[in-house]
Amino acid sequence: MAGNKSYTIVEYFGGEDGYRCGYCKSQTGNFSRGMWSHTMTVQDYQDLIDRGWRRSGKYVYKPIMQKTCCPQYTIRCHALKFQPSKSHKKILKKMNRFISKGELQKGQEDCAGEPMDSVCEEAGPQELRKVHLKCTALTGIQKDATELPSTTEVQKEAADATPTGSQTSQNDPVSVLAGTTTSAAPKPGNGADPSRPLCRKAKELRKERRLQKEQMRQNGDGVSSTVSPTQPTPSQNNQSKTLEEFISESLPENSAHCLEVRLVPVNFEDPQFMASYQQSAALYAQYQMAIHGDDPSECSESEFKRFLCDSPLEAEYAPDGPEVGYGSFHQQYWLDGRIVAVGVIDILPTCVSSVYLYYHPDFNSLSLGSYSALREIAFTKQLQKQSPKLSYYYLGFYIHSCPKMRYKGQYRPSDLLCPETYVWVSIERCIPLLDNSRYARLNQDPDLGDARAVRDLGRALVLYRRTVMPYAAYSRKRKGSSDEMEVQQYASLVGQDCAERILLYRS
Repeated sequence: MAGNKSYTIVEYFGGEDGYRCGYCKSQTGNFSRGMWSHTMTVQDYQDLIDRGWRRSGKYVYKPIMQKTCCPQYTIRCHALKFQPSKSHKKILKKMNRFISKGELQKGQEDCAGEPMDSVCEEAGPQELRKVHLKCTALTGIQKDATELPSTTEVQKEAADATPTGSQTSQNDPVSVLAGTTTSAAPKPGNGADPSRPLCRKAKELRKERRLQKEQMRQNGDGVSSTVSPTQPTPSQNNQSKTLEEFISESLPENSAHCLEVRLVPVNFEDPQFMASYQQSAALYAQYQMAIHGDDPSECSESEFKRFLCDSPLEAEYAPDGPEVGYGSFHQQYWLDGRIVAVGVIDILPTCVSSVYLYYHPDFNSLSLGSYSALREIAFTKQLQKQSPKLSYYYLGFYIHSCPKMRYKGQYRPSDLLCPETYVWVSIERCIPLLDNSRYARLNQDPDLGDARAVRDLGRALVLYRRTVMPYAAYSRKRKGSSDEMEVQQYASLVGQDCAERILLYRS
């Protein structure tokens, strides 16, 4: 995936003071540790979110679970095993009725909430702005990274230093086409040949070919999918519909609306991203003011760029990865030629991670928060066909102590991340524990600890005076008071593996 020259560079800020909570509205009860990421590989971010971290723009933070007022547990859904619930089916049918007939029920709010809640509130907007201003003066750090030696070279220079990075091997791509079976043709006169498709009417075949051509034409402009008339499969009549079948449900040719979903990389050099940038920024402002009651100054273009366009993730490609690559993307929902919603997502080695969603307030009754989550689960399943290990959909944080945030647990089967052992536990086993206490060690094995706990702080990498070195070498060169306690805290939060790959900036 990423070569040895690709580094993650962060500045750690800790975080001892409490700030406003966006859930219980406590003014000083929200506690988290944070760091500013100048650049980050997708593998490092994957490993960080698997230790309870989450990003807001380039700011990456981790709630202090035993101290914060509303403990936030990382939640993931098993996309391949997901089956829509009754409420999910109602949302999908409501969208299909709107597209086909134009039915729009005014005044009804999204009963299931937004899948991607306001990360600004989670991370503390005032703290984020202070960090942003402090770090803008250090933009040269990222440029210096191109001249840095490889991690392997640095570790060789350190005494008995052997890298133990957790990045998975890229040399054994798995074919999802393996195991295909064929049926032998019967003898003449003994029935239909099961190896050949069933006979279909010429009108149906012409209709299908026309739709395929239209899909190919749209795909030529980028990754997209259109809700349009499709030929139903025989399975629809014999069993409950799959998520994909609901999304691609057959619609009349004279449908009232046309909905298209486009995947656009977050890249200011990408023509498709730039062509829709102003329209997307304006939609964000509309959403924030109408749904969250923001002041215009709080949802300006600069805030939009900082929050939803500035990403530390470097675009990466791998032989066994998805065709669109890894990194940050905007999944745009175009209705009759205009953007009505945007889902911000990160495509990582083993998951699609949802970051945020914003939409036009006029379509609030369509439950676009839940609808977009269902589309993103279907998209994850699509990517898994290209990259077998990419099979999870991360919904951000699950906050059991906040009733309005429990809806994320409805996307099942799903797991919560244990805040002490960092292993995944099925949500069914977690709910009784969280009913009894806001904070809980979700894994109940008393002998199990953090497998990536810090074992050797001296092997953690730092970036000091444009030179990469292990912390042991840096501590010998450093003058003044020791920063060992701060570095120890940072390393314990990111884990030994990440500490040996990520460069911690030291001034």
